Amino acid sequence: MRYQPPYSITPAIMNLVSEISELIGRYSAQTEGNLTPYLRRENRIRTIQASLAIENNTLSVEQVTAVVEGKRVLGHPREIQEVRNAFTTYDAMEAWDAAAECDLLAAHQSLMHGLVDDAGRYRSGGVGIFRGEALLHMAPPATQIPRLMADLLQWLSATDEHPLVASCVFHYEFEFIHPFADGNGRMGRLWQTLILRQWKPLLAYLPVETVIRQRQGDYYCALAKSDRLADATPFIEFMLQALHDALGEAAASDQVSDQVSDQVAVLISTLEQAELTANHLMQALGLSHRATFRSNYLNPALQGGWIERTQPDAPRSPTQRYRLSARGKRWLLRRRTTSSP
Repeated sequence: MRYQPPYSITPAIMNLVSEISELIGRYSAQTEGNLTPYLRRENRIRTIQASLAIENNTLSVEQVTAVVEGKRVLGHPREIQEVRNAFTTYDAMEAWDAAAECDLLAAHQSLMHGLVDDAGRYRSGGVGIFRGEALLHMAPPATQIPRLMADLLQWLSATDEHPLVASCVFHYEFEFIHPFADGNGRMGRLWQTLILRQWKPLLAYLPVETVIRQRQGDYYCALAKSDRLADATPFIEFMLQALHDALGEAAASDQVSDQVSDQVAVLISTLEQAELTANHLMQALGLSHRATFRSNYLNPALQGGWIERTQPDAPRSPTQRYRLSARGKRWLLRRRTTSSP
């Protein structure tokens, strides 16, 4: 018989799935065309920093950003290596199948490269999860891991459960099995993101880990409660609430980001009817100092996704021009609508 993880669909779970689906619809419409490479990267950095912080990595968002940018950072070499590995691993996620064991092992190899000797391989010994000196969970014997993981991955590939619920179930079952000697927590969160990404690609850039980090005690309590009950339901409810709240925070953050500086607003308005070179933009704005133009006008507008290059693959091209992005056009439309009598 096929394995069926133990859990129940409670009214709370049904309500959260409904509310999250509605939030995703709103967020998708709100961010369509707006989730620029800059914003995706910013959300990815927040995700990585929070997920590693749960595992006691002390690097701040600013330090993680510096590591990703290849800058020198004063920090423990292991923590810096964890950041590099995580960024590489999340970037590779698009090519993976959540139900494929080979991809799961490849992800662990990438995530734990240079940190453990058996990266990309299931553990060969016993392992317990401790908090201080208290044993929270004794994982199944190592000899059972191949069978347990095969059952779980087969369930994931065949289930008709809603992806929101299935991702939470997998996350809990993965943590229960604890298949690797190290890196299980970050792998469980990564794989839930992958499952959600396969359902809604936008969710690959939802920094739900920041919410989990803020509620880390509740996260472990939900895992422990599900362990005691031998039922994933409490953990599903916790994770769905975290997803719900992360979507709410992301939507609010995006609305705040619609507030542009006076300089960027003028630049957006200048590009309303035409594509212009940097020199022509400076002339239209009445500017003569190139450094001021780039730092106060051009770069913030590009980084915010308000404008875009006509030749994105050749940013230094002498024939480069700039035009409004879809986000910039919507901002102009909203401003025109709100300012009209």
